[in-house]
Amino acid sequence: MGINSERDVEANLQIGPTDKGMVRIFVEAQGVEIPMDFEPDEAEEIAEEIRSAAKAAQSIKK
Repeated sequence: MGINSERDVEANLQIGPTDKGMVRIFVEAQGVEIPMDFEPDEAEEIAEEIRSAAKAAQSIKK
């Protein structure tokens, strides 16, 4: 499965701080829970990657 492979899977996504000062991305789909914890600076890098991908997607869509 790659980034362009479509799947008919419904998932829930939650993002927030933990009580240990980490940033958690929590994905739940089909009974599987995936908690991913990141240092705040790693979370900033991920946020920048998401912003860059959104910008690239907007230029493709136009």
